Amino acid sequence: MNRRNILSMALGASALTALPAVAATALPQLQVFKSPYCGCCGAWVDHLKAAGFAVKVNLVEDTTSARARAGLPDKFGSCHTALVGGYAVEGHVPADEVKRLLALKPNAIGLAVPSMPPGSPGMEMGARHDPYDVLLIDKSGRATVFAHYPKV
Repeated sequence: MNRRNILSMALGASALTALPAVAATALPQLQVFKSPYCGCCGAWVDHLKAAGFAVKVNLVEDTTSARARAGLPDKFGSCHTALVGGYAVEGHVPADEVKRLLALKPNAIGLAVPSMPPGSPGMEMGARHDPYDVLLIDKSGRATVFAHYPKV
């Protein structure tokens, strides 16, 4: 083997090891609007960070105005609102569903998990996992089920 082949192999191997870092930086940053007093919102932020998202947290007393700016009807409200890639993400939406939303790019306002279902990301309660739906909110404010949890 000559020096050129060894150098080519070394460069190829270093490019392969850099792929996970490139994939991780491909996710857009989430802007989260949450109360400074809400622990479950902080746990949801940690869930998103663990899934590879960069997160900018904006502490606010009330998330209603952030939800209104995103065009998300109040009936889908929860304890925090996030903006990512032109979409609103309301409540305890699993990171995998946010990634799927960004990959599919539907013509929609975004995703919502109204209320705070036990077992959703940030709302872990031991073995308790209540079923809940992740809703896709279309531009007219109508909801369809995007995903159902717990997945069986």
